[in-house]
Amino acid sequence: MSWYEALESGELSIRPSVDAAKRFGVSIDRMSVSASAGTPLAEVLAAVERSTADVVVLRYPARETTWFAALSDGPRDALLADTVVYWSLPAGKGRRPAPLAGFTAKLEPAADDVLVDDVVADIFGDSGNHYCANPMFDRAVALAGRQEWARRRIREAGAVILRGPDRRVLALASIDEQRSWTEIQLAGVVPAEQGRGRYGHLLSAIEDAATTRRLVVSTQAHQTGIQRIWARYGFEPVHNLLTVHLVAAT
Repeated sequence: MSWYEALESGELSIRPSVDAAKRFGVSIDRMSVSASAGTPLAEVLAAVERSTADVVVLRYPARETTWFAALSDGPRDALLADTVVYWSLPAGKGRRPAPLAGFTAKLEPAADDVLVDDVVADIFGDSGNHYCANPMFDRAVALAGRQEWARRRIREAGAVILRGPDRRVLALASIDEQRSWTEIQLAGVVPAEQGRGRYGHLLSAIEDAATTRRLVVSTQAHQTGIQRIWARYGFEPVHNLLTVHLVAAT
């Protein structure tokens, strides 16, 4: 869920998830409540009731601590799928590591699709996402969806890539630039290079590529390792939300 949808849209957003529906073979509606929306629970419950989708993927601010009980009392089965945390950093304020001799890190206009698939599988294959909390959805299909999304984003906007002296890809990130922020949509270091400080160099390259006032990024709450890296670099947490799957009774 993008930074805009999570914090800035100011409304309840409802849309069919066409790509995911094709991938998993069931109809899916996505509903999201922005932190700035002030949407009442009654409006959310009414929207869920109107949906004819097999699964409603609802994301809403975690501060709404009473909502899950109300959602659980409805006609759909409610599954708590994940918690997502959002972090922010003023551009240019990151605690950058010293440069690595022989390494390059920059925004590249394109990346080979096979390379993207391999890197995404290596970095994110074991981490899962909110679909993995729902027995209706196959984990391998969920990973394929993430790979497809990454290929599409990188074709559109390129990728920030960290390469070693031998030109191998060590880390990769996709970014989305809006008017006042740059969102890091996907970023990671290949397993063989993890724990060696490579992520900080990737973040430095993202800062260099960004033309906006702020960098923003999000992840699942249980991904504490990556959040420690963000905190050391200078990011601060600003928001969190819950993901709930509401499954129609069969």
